[in-house]
Amino acid sequence: MSTFYTQSAEELRAFGAGFSERARPGVVALSGELGAGKTTFAQGFLKAMGAKEPFTSPTFVIMKRYDLPVSKNGIERVYHVDAYRVEENDLRAQGFLEWANDPLGVVLLEWPERAAGLVPEGATRVSFEVLESGRKISVV
Repeated sequence: MSTFYTQSAEELRAFGAGFSERARPGVVALSGELGAGKTTFAQGFLKAMGAKEPFTSPTFVIMKRYDLPVSKNGIERVYHVDAYRVEENDLRAQGFLEWANDPLGVVLLEWPERAAGLVPEGATRVSFEVLESGRKISVV
């Protein structure tokens, strides 16, 4: 496990951008309370991957797909998924297993605990914790 600290939204976006440099196809499970920084991290990740803005939370649409203009790290698509308002069966019906198994895609999954049975064993897990001085980020 690795632990990182950020003190601003800009630093959190920069962390997401740096994280994208090592990203590989698969699922990245983003955990943390409301306002902990999951979407801000995703914004930095998406921008660094070359996705077209705007990068807003997919809370009400469940999933946003970003096709990348240039393949990066073998990734051509990013699926940004927010499971906060849905159940595991809803995500399954929407196509989560196809997204998670896309050999050219990476899934950024916010609220993975809402779909725990769908998250692959080998998923990268990133948790965000709000501190008085910023954010603590743990990567497993």
